[in-house]
Amino acid sequence: MKILFVSLGCDKNLVDSEVMLGLLRDKGHEITNDEAQAEVIVVNTCSFIHDAREESIQTILEMAELKKNGVCRLLIVSGCLAEKYRDEVLEELPEVDAVVGTTAYDTICEVIDKSLAGERVQSFESTDRLPLVETRRVLTTGGYSSYLKIGEGCDKHCTYCIIPKLRGNYRSVPMDYVLEDARRLVAAGVKELNIVAQETTTWGKDIYGEKRLHVLLRELCKVEDIRWIRLLYCYPEEITDELIEVIRTEPKICHYLDMPIQHSSDAILKRMGRRTSRSELEAVIGKLRKAIPDITLRTTLITGFPEETESDHEDLKSFVQKMEFDRLGVFTYSPEEGTPAEKMEGQVPETLKESRRDELMLLQQQVSAKKTATMIGKTVEVLVEGRIPEEGVYVGRTYRDAPEVDGYIFLNAQEEIISGDFVTAEVTGADEYDLTGDVIYEFTK
Repeated sequence: MKILFVSLGCDKNLVDSEVMLGLLRDKGHEITNDEAQAEVIVVNTCSFIHDAREESIQTILEMAELKKNGVCRLLIVSGCLAEKYRDEVLEELPEVDAVVGTTAYDTICEVIDKSLAGERVQSFESTDRLPLVETRRVLTTGGYSSYLKIGEGCDKHCTYCIIPKLRGNYRSVPMDYVLEDARRLVAAGVKELNIVAQETTTWGKDIYGEKRLHVLLRELCKVEDIRWIRLLYCYPEEITDELIEVIRTEPKICHYLDMPIQHSSDAILKRMGRRTSRSELEAVIGKLRKAIPDITLRTTLITGFPEETESDHEDLKSFVQKMEFDRLGVFTYSPEEGTPAEKMEGQVPETLKESRRDELMLLQQQVSAKKTATMIGKTVEVLVEGRIPEEGVYVGRTYRDAPEVDGYIFLNAQEEIISGDFVTAEVTGADEYDLTGDVIYEFTK
């Protein structure tokens, strides 16, 4: 069978999609990107916020048209939307042949077999199950960079978040499995591993009784041919001195940390169910920058949370100006069905959420411009990911730029560069293409 995958949402979901693709390939199915040829279409959905849910539904409807008018025989919905609305999807979308939950993705081959036999399938397991599939994933990220998922679920239960209900409590992927997955990725040509989970910083606590991310990282650094290891989704209250030390001392670990903070006002943080205060956030940021002066810090913020006052908003503005994050994203609060925050009083009007977001992003644009300008004249290492022939430039990223969420840099080179190579480059310009601050580098190999 020719199978088309559409993977929506976060990078953790993308890993699940790649595992499913690997299982299907091993079973003898053919993977295609051509919608017109696809006999089976799988949509791996997201349901984290309203916009993601709408995108998932729209994509399912678009794929359903191919079932009516093309060669498609089966339409399967997996992931968070399927988990949340397992009965409604089949009842309201007759074109869908099967739904697969977030912890049952390893049943995809059996689901297809049953569906081809005429059965309308629901495949779900406990949300606290941890599928461990030993297969070579089908990489969808270009070959040089990949995501390495080290955990599933979350124990935080923030009042705005539906993830624990969809993906269960936190479960660490065992070290042996993580290391073997890393080796398989490296064998496939991957040079950059981006460490992901709903929360990476508590890895090992459920297995060993204590956080051991720093131990796992030292073992990953021993895997040959890995060049960069990047940490994403590190909760600030869980960052230990041991973790800071391993980032500081291990050459393969990028001096980059993605640290979702969400707000700075103590009142809002408390209503969100977060476990930090502004003073604690400033302390951990200060500790990171003191220990690792060249560290790049990325964070995300939520504006317009219920009962957010103008004073709370001003607190957040002052925090953004004071902390000067290298990378920052701001999202308007989205009330999610089944979360405590959905029922809270003091819901903020959408227009006010958006205006507050825009104010914060304008402040960050100024911070980004200042920080980008300081890079001019510096020599940096770049992972080259491709070339734009019509412009005669190469495209790549530095350790300061995570894939998908940060900006790209552009290399003017006199010599040919092979994609996947690491080269040194001197920053000769700082033209901003968006709020992340893409810059132009002059190649000086």
